This record gives sequence, structure tokens and C-alpha cells, in this order.
Amino acid sequence: MSHTTQRDIRSLALQVLYQLDARDGEESGAVDLADPAGQIDTAARDRAQSLARGAYAMRERADALTGELAPGWPATRQPAVDRALLRLAYYEMAAGVTPPKIAINEAVELAKTYSTDKSAAFINGVLDKMMRRLEDAGPIDEPPAAKSTGDAWLDDAIENH
Repeated sequence: MSHTTQRDIRSLALQVLYQLDARDGEESGAVDLADPAGQIDTAARDRAQSLARGAYAMRERADALTGELAPGWPATRQPAVDRALLRLAYYEMAAGVTPPKIAINEAVELAKTYSTDKSAAFINGVLDKMMRRLEDAGPIDEPPAAKSTGDAWLDDAIENH
């Protein structure tokens, strides 16, 4: 790829997060499975993997909040892609990696590409409520596994929140 966009990075992070979820956290080869042709440059792959790791580390918090906000659709009932999108956007908002409105918009756009016809509306509704709840609660402490990602770009973004 000649130019890797933030959406490309998020798309890869979504795919890696999906793999982590399907493999119970086993990272071995998750990025290679998500980008088999190796089209995304190393720095972008590293950022995507760091986003996915951070989201996976905070999945229990994301799932708990989603369960409160959409009690009829707990994580166990959601399509795997929707669950991964909600977890990724939650992480980006809660950790201060991405401004909330951008995280929501990106998750909705990815849902339109990768999920069901009804997913974009569901994702938008849940994430809007999630954003309000996170704004009311203020910044949260990240779990120890997500504090240092090993990626200078992501660590810097989290640290400067």
C-alpha cells in the first residue's frame, strides 16, 4: 500500500482483535492472518496490533458497559465483528487514543464494510451512549496490560491524554 490511512490501521486492528477474540488472546500470527499479503507497512501494522491489544485488554470493561447500555444484546449475543468494533471504539475513547466522535464515526464506517445491514445503527447507538457515560465518569485508569503497549506512537497518545 502506498499510503496507509488511519482507517486502514483501524481496519487491521479490527481484524487482529477479531482473531484475538477467536483465539482466546493468542497473538501468534494474528497480524499475518489479518494482512496476509503484507500490504500494510510495519509501523502501521505495529500501531494496529497495539490498538487491538489495548482493546483486548479492556474487553471486560467494554462488554460490561455494553451490557448495561444494551441489555438485550450482551457481548455473547452480538456478531463477533460488532463485538470487536465496540471493544475497539471503547478502548479508543476510554484510553483517550482517539476523540470520541471520530472513534464512533470510524466504528460505524467499519461496521458498514464488515458487518450486517443493521450493525452500523446498533454500533452508533451503543457508542453514543458509551461516549456520554465515559464523559460523565471522566478518565479511567487502564488495566496494567494496556499501560505500556511497546509502541511509542500509541504510548505517547495514551500518555498525553
